[in-house]
Amino acid sequence: MATISQSFFFILPFLLYSRLDIASSAPSCGPVVANDVDRIQFALNLEFLEADFFLHGALGEGLDQVAPELVRSGPPPIGARKANLDDLERRIIEEFGYQEVGHLRAITSAVEGLPRPQLDLSPQNFEKIFNQAIGQDLKPPMDPYLNTVNYLLASYVIPYVGLVGYVGTIPSLTSSSSLSLVASLLGVESGQDAVIRALLYKRECEIVEPYNITVAEFTRGISNLRNQLGMCGVKDEGVIVLDPQSGAENKTDSNILSADANSLSYARQPQEILRIVYGTGNESQPGGFLPKGGIGKIAQGYLNS
Repeated sequence: MATISQSFFFILPFLLYSRLDIASSAPSCGPVVANDVDRIQFALNLEFLEADFFLHGALGEGLDQVAPELVRSGPPPIGARKANLDDLERRIIEEFGYQEVGHLRAITSAVEGLPRPQLDLSPQNFEKIFNQAIGQDLKPPMDPYLNTVNYLLASYVIPYVGLVGYVGTIPSLTSSSSLSLVASLLGVESGQDAVIRALLYKRECEIVEPYNITVAEFTRGISNLRNQLGMCGVKDEGVIVLDPQSGAENKTDSNILSADANSLSYARQPQEILRIVYGTGNESQPGGFLPKGGIGKIAQGYLNS
């Protein structure tokens, strides 16, 4: 069966410049000036996003039903719903959802909690992401909640961003308690991402119907899009690399754990995270998963700049 050619994915990052509203000035890629509390509160943006996406996907209900005290009167997510998952994947996603509840509780036990931001988990938002990742308007629109493969690809979009965000945060933390908390969060986030990537790797050659595009090609497109939006170089790769020279020790084309030449995790700073989750390539321009912007001093500081 025909698939999008490898050459298309080589030129995709260049094509995306014409489709995305990305700031023309040189992007900031270095650490932000912030204290430990601000850095940890920034993580709530991703933790809320993951919690409601996983809980709704597995259970058909989210934080408002499972742990309403953590929401702090924040608005309900837009468009979240139960996914049509196979039993194994449903149990995995359910566990991930409850893990995110624990993360939120741990964070708000360590620092002051904040109201959940407005989240957009609608099929329409994911449709935009998938279209940008593939470089065409998919017909029919790709529904993340339709089946297991679609939901796993939608899940591929989210936890990795939190993972690399924690890796980028740790060197800037100053207290041992902050380091311990974030390291513990990172351990579970990286495990979630590894499970999702492994499930997708197992399906690498599977065609995502009805688009005639493989699972591996979807992951490559999503990773390219995150690199494009982040604007700070290649820090993301699909579950299969086109050249084994890019694999572990230049020997594998598998890429179940995305890592650099020394198999160390990539790191991203808060401004990169915002560019990606906003879907705008601009940390001062909300959209995407956070249509009204992120919470906390770091995110709000960019909105007010």
